[in-house]
Amino acid sequence: MGKFASVTATARVLALLVLTSLALTILLGAQGFAQTTPADQAPATPPATPAPAAQQPAPPTPAAQKPDSSQEPADEETTARRKRVHDYKNWSYNVGAGASLNSGTTRTWVRQGGFVGAAGVARNANKYLGLRLDFDFANLPLRDSTLELAQASGASTHVYSLTLDPIINMPVTKLVSAYVLLGPAFDHRSGSLNSDTAIAGSACNSFWDWWGVCQNSNFSIPLSGNFNSTVNEFGYNVGAGVSRKMPSGVEIYGEFRLLHGSHNGITTDYRPITLGFRW
Repeated sequence: MGKFASVTATARVLALLVLTSLALTILLGAQGFAQTTPADQAPATPPATPAPAAQQPAPPTPAAQKPDSSQEPADEETTARRKRVHDYKNWSYNVGAGASLNSGTTRTWVRQGGFVGAAGVARNANKYLGLRLDFDFANLPLRDSTLELAQASGASTHVYSLTLDPIINMPVTKLVSAYVLLGPAFDHRSGSLNSDTAIAGSACNSFWDWWGVCQNSNFSIPLSGNFNSTVNEFGYNVGAGVSRKMPSGVEIYGEFRLLHGSHNGITTDYRPITLGFRW
């Protein structure tokens, strides 16, 4: 019985040791599982972080657009500069018509108010300075007293003028501008008398001198009886005008000029007043 009791006690001790070791094993296994679970799941968390990293390139998009916005003002400035450079026309043209007021010796023989027609072209260096070429036609109707002195029933007299002038433009407002011009002139005056009864070879008077038929005839009316006049003269012209721009861009202008020509003491003086268009 004593031996059986000792065996039983030994068995109990062994059983208790087995249970203790099993409990320790279970506890150690639970702790190992608890520690390995975060370690196993830790690699899974990094894939979630690349999403913001993948979105980071998006912010540079506005930065990439900044050069475009910076180029747009540059393009606008270039366009504005081009517009400023072309705020005038390189070439401009004008046509007009009106009447003339005569002066000097011409006024003695010619009535006032003869018809005038003009056309011109200008090459502009800028909106202030240019060079203008004009062609003018002026009718010079003789006075009745002149026809009586010439012993003619009628006459046809006119002058063609060619002028080349520097022109100075002076803008007053965006729509209104003024200008002045001055330069040389060439005049070609011609005329013919109708049914003239003057006696060939008779002495010239002041009209015949102005008419231009006594220059090469020893101060007497030509014996040929040809009383037609042709006189070429060089001189000058000066003028001024004002223009008003219309919505279409065409300008209406008014101009006053004085033309003087002279050759061998023969003069032609007339002052055309014209209204017309510039474009």
